[in-house]
Amino acid sequence: MSYFWSTVFMRSPHAALCALALLASCSSGTTARSGEPASAPESQQPQPLHHAKHTSSGYENNYGDLPRQSFLKWRWERFTQGLPKAPADGYHFPMAHPDIAWLKANRTTDTLTWIGHATALVQIDGANILTDPMFSERASPFSFAGPKRKTPPGLTLDELPHIDIVLISHNHYDHLDKPSIEALNRQAGGPPRFLVPLGIRRWMNDIGVTNVEELDWSDETHAAGLDLWFVPSQHWSARTPFDRAETLWGGWVVKTPADAAHPYAFYFAGDTGYSPDFRDIGARFGGFDLALIPVGAYDPRWFMHAQHVDPEEAVRIFQDVHAKKAIGIHWGSFELTDELLDEPPRRLADAVRRAGLPADAFTVLKHGETIHLDTPGSSAATIGR
Repeated sequence: MSYFWSTVFMRSPHAALCALALLASCSSGTTARSGEPASAPESQQPQPLHHAKHTSSGYENNYGDLPRQSFLKWRWERFTQGLPKAPADGYHFPMAHPDIAWLKANRTTDTLTWIGHATALVQIDGANILTDPMFSERASPFSFAGPKRKTPPGLTLDELPHIDIVLISHNHYDHLDKPSIEALNRQAGGPPRFLVPLGIRRWMNDIGVTNVEELDWSDETHAAGLDLWFVPSQHWSARTPFDRAETLWGGWVVKTPADAAHPYAFYFAGDTGYSPDFRDIGARFGGFDLALIPVGAYDPRWFMHAQHVDPEEAVRIFQDVHAKKAIGIHWGSFELTDELLDEPPRRLADAVRRAGLPADAFTVLKHGETIHLDTPGSSAATIGR
């Protein structure tokens, strides 16, 4: 992420030389340049946005540049002003205990299990979908440095059911994790279908993953009996100082077929700052039964606002995309930015209240918690204990 190398530098003196060599990637912006707004009349078939638009600066956001901010200012501010005090004995988030045998056997009940960070297991219409699988101890290319996991995954890789579809939002280390991808590619019964943004298929192929489909914004595909679209977000990409914006980023829309017994529409926002993209998505797809929306890694706002929403902006996304229910993700697993790790749920609850929404309209789950996705508009029921 934009802050990844800075986190390496700050938290691990042993990685300082590596980080100094890579400081070019520490600013919060990307080299992407402004693109034209991508809204198309609903009567027209939306066309891919980037196949003919990839410039020397890389891929583009729809609604303006991500401003370059000063990494050194951020570090100085942290040094001089300090950070909120974490609990002396660390964070101890309650963990749910999912019914693993039931999840593995389930092909009839629609469920959502939050595993942690942006990783969720979504079971819809008999298909098992995994978002941004991240099961490693560090969100890092290094085993000795980089953001370390503060809360274990709610499910291990071995506890997952057979995964049919893996959705990747972008290539930052806390969302595209090599060991996790390799393990899923080796799963019993054959690999899942990996759906990835433009530019990531080559990386997948390089690590031996071949069951990959690469999509541009507005591209549609079909897998495991479901209809899927890759849609815009406001973010950027990089895994080294030399590949900024060379792969695309975005979110995913998943829908059951129109003739499904229980039609369902699901939206995974990925990693994003706030932009008009979400109004476009809401207008195009007409709303969702469920949305997974990031709520963490947002402070300081002057540094993070363009690439990471805060809880108040997450509520705006919820409203923009016309979701019936949302679950907050991207918090509680890795200490990536300056806010306390347990702050996002409190701010989210307050933002939901101030927006005049029902308290259960947009909530968070425990790591490992499974909810039953009932018929559209109904409340969710917890499975397990």
